[in-house]
Amino acid sequence: MKSSEFQYHEEYIRNSRGVELFACRWIPSSSSSPKALVFLCHGYGMECSDSMKECGIRLASAGYAVFGMDYEGHGRSMGSRCYIKKFSNVVNDCYDYYTSICAQEEYMDKGRFLYGESMGGAVTLLLHKKDPLFWNGAVLVAPMCKISEKVKPHPVVINLLTRVEEIIPKWKIVPTKDVIDAAFKDLVKREEVRNNKLIYQDKPRLKTALEMLRTSMNLEDTLHEITMPFFVLHGEADTVTDPEISKALYEKASTRDKTLKLYPGMWHALTSGEPDCNVDLVFADIITWLDLRTADPASLTVTPIRVGNTTTVQRVTTVSNGQRRSKRPFFNLLCCLNRGRLVPRSTV
Repeated sequence: MKSSEFQYHEEYIRNSRGVELFACRWIPSSSSSPKALVFLCHGYGMECSDSMKECGIRLASAGYAVFGMDYEGHGRSMGSRCYIKKFSNVVNDCYDYYTSICAQEEYMDKGRFLYGESMGGAVTLLLHKKDPLFWNGAVLVAPMCKISEKVKPHPVVINLLTRVEEIIPKWKIVPTKDVIDAAFKDLVKREEVRNNKLIYQDKPRLKTALEMLRTSMNLEDTLHEITMPFFVLHGEADTVTDPEISKALYEKASTRDKTLKLYPGMWHALTSGEPDCNVDLVFADIITWLDLRTADPASLTVTPIRVGNTTTVQRVTTVSNGQRRSKRPFFNLLCCLNRGRLVPRSTV
């Protein structure tokens, strides 16, 4: 895609626990306002600026404003690498930041869509459950929302691990197969992922693994509570998350506006690990689904923003049209809430 079709920006924010988190966005360059807002929820061990760059560029080039955030301990965000103390922290951080974007004056009346890959699918569904009427829909790519019977741990094993999780929460002792080998079919793209130092490639930490397990089991029991429109996509040859998971979501969700598409022969990383021709097909389906639901803006019901507390946002100098920036912010930008939107106290 031509960089002239979108603008890329980065910033740092602080979550409610005082941890500095990295965030980025891809904004259409056209003079007209974006069709809608799309909020990215990345997978376990992944990040947004590099591993989801293709998604941001393609959707922005199609007319959507795309926003991403690296979870605490992931990518460029601060925190123990890939340590999830509470899964609810991930969900709350995404909710706080993404709703603050929606509160900005230029975006208040725009449709809001979530986009989750793998573990990000679980984050997406929990964001919906946290505020069921706020989001206009979701794209779920190979979501983690149910534990496959093929890999579900025995209750005795879960019980033993739970007894020691508060003693050794950060220990990297959970055995697992090489997810990168199993997820990325294209050999060149697989090597690019291995060389991306922002992606966590060590064994899962004990607490993280248990939080993911409990989250998946909880979602499995409450799939019928999903009421927002969604498009779930899954590779039939996926060995990381079982395609049966997406089938279960499609069958049990209460919403009437739901679409399931299975891709024969494709693996887990549908948008980043397949040959280019397959990636083109997947994104064409995603954009078509979004376009159908944003063609008539008047048909989208946009829930009013809840006014929150004063928020501090840290930003960096930089970045548009895919250029890189320094690793740390050069300056701080204080923002306050003004009629429900974040407004900078001083311009950059």
